This record gives sequence, C-alpha cells and structure tokens, in this order.
Amino acid sequence: MEPFLALLILISAALHPVWNASVKRYERPEEALLAIFVIIGFIAAGHVLLAGYDLMAIGRVWPWLAMSWAGLTLYSTSLAMTLKRGDLSAYYPIARSSPLFIVAAGFLFLGESYSAALIAGIALVLAGAFALQYRRGTRLLDDPLTLTFALLAMVGTGIYTIADSRIMRVVEPPVLLVWIQLLVVPSYVLVFRIAGNSVAGLFAWTRRPLRHIGFAGVCYASYYLILWVFSQGGDAAAVASMRQASIPFSVLVGGLWLKERDMGLRLAASMVLGAGIVVIVLAR
Repeated sequence: MEPFLALLILISAALHPVWNASVKRYERPEEALLAIFVIIGFIAAGHVLLAGYDLMAIGRVWPWLAMSWAGLTLYSTSLAMTLKRGDLSAYYPIARSSPLFIVAAGFLFLGESYSAALIAGIALVLAGAFALQYRRGTRLLDDPLTLTFALLAMVGTGIYTIADSRIMRVVEPPVLLVWIQLLVVPSYVLVFRIAGNSVAGLFAWTRRPLRHIGFAGVCYASYYLILWVFSQGGDAAAVASMRQASIPFSVLVGGLWLKERDMGLRLAASMVLGAGIVVIVLAR
C-alpha cells in the first residue's frame, strides 16, 4: 500500500474512537448517534452540490448500496446499545474486529481454506477479546448481552466495509454518504421504535444541535478518508486491518477521558487482539 494512503487510514483510525467516546458520554447514546447521522447527511449533500457530483450514479451499484445500508444499520443500532451498556475500552475493540468476520464468512459461505498462521491469528483475536471482558471479582462473560451487541456491530462493520469498497469503484465518497444517511436514518429510528424506545426521545438533540456538529464533523472526516482510500484502489481487507490501529487508541481514550478502570490489562489485551487481526489479513 502506498505510504500516503496508509497515512490517511491511520488518521481515520485515530479519529474514529474520538467520536465514539463523545457518544459514550451521553446518557442516551442512541440519540447522539442519530444526530451524527443526520448532520453527516447535510454535510455530504453540501459537498456534493459544491463539487457537482452526480447523485444518480449510485443507481449503477444499488445492490452494494443495499448491502452497505443493511450493514450500517446493524452496526449503528448495535453500537448504540453497546455504548449504552458497556465500557468503550472493553467493547470498542470487539466491535471494530471486522477482519475476523471477513475470514469467518469466507470459511463458512465461500468454501475457503486457511493456513496455520491464520488460525493462530484467530486464536489471538479470541484471546484478546475474552481478556477485554475480564474484571476482578466477576465472571469472564459477566455481561453476555453487551458482548452480543458488540459482536453484531462487528458483523455490521464487515458487511458495509465490503460493500463500500465496491461502491467506491463507481461513485464519489460524498455521493455514497448522502444516500446511506437517507436510508439509515429511517431504518435506525424504526429499529429502536420496534424495540420499544421512544422515537420522540431520539430527536431530543434537535433542541441543542450545535454541540453535535463537531462530533459529526469528526465522524465525517474519518469515514470520508476510508472511502477515498477505497476509491484509490485500497483493498478492503488491508484497509480493515490497518484501521485496527484505533483499538489501542480507544483504550487510551476510555481511560484518560472516560476514566474507565483496568486500563493496563485492557491495553495489553487490545494489542493482542489487534495483532491477531493483522496476522489474519496477512496470512490470507
């Protein structure tokens, strides 16, 4: 991979846990996530208008758009519940472990075989993930529901990453960002309504919209950089692997900003998890 593209991925990786931590600080993370999605849609629309991009070009890749929509809806709703229930530093690394999903999907559905090195990478990922769940005086899987939400977020990330890499061969990043927000916002609200949450509560952020613009800007920059790398021919597996640089950073954010505990253990475990994902991708 070209050094410049690698640098953009690392910048995106550094930005990503920052806005996740911002969302985590809310009593209702699902409200903050919705605010970010809506504002990103407006930012992307302005970008499209200024650059003169063709919004209708998305019609040439609508099956991949549908796949990205499904993956992002699964990711966003699961992430909201993960952040609401658990510590950022414990569950963010699991939610971002999409290369593990890509390998598992290939084995289960595509009939692919894998080397001993790749199996070792999977073992490292699992060891790191389980170590992140450890608390003194608690059982290893003390909160299986939150862990389930984090794993669903991981699956969603893998789905939309694969789809986005294909979409970027045809359209510009802001075009995808406009369409994906138009699709995800109503489906996101619908999921929470079905789950029994107050829909009105999800829009409480509109009374103080300015505080969310900064969060949305950071999220937009992080997402845009990855999409641009895809548009320049970046491989989905390689990009997903390099984005794992955000895992140890998320642990530092969780400890320094959110004052979460057991940072030494979590940082070591997240590094094991990140190393395992790198091995998985390199061993393919």
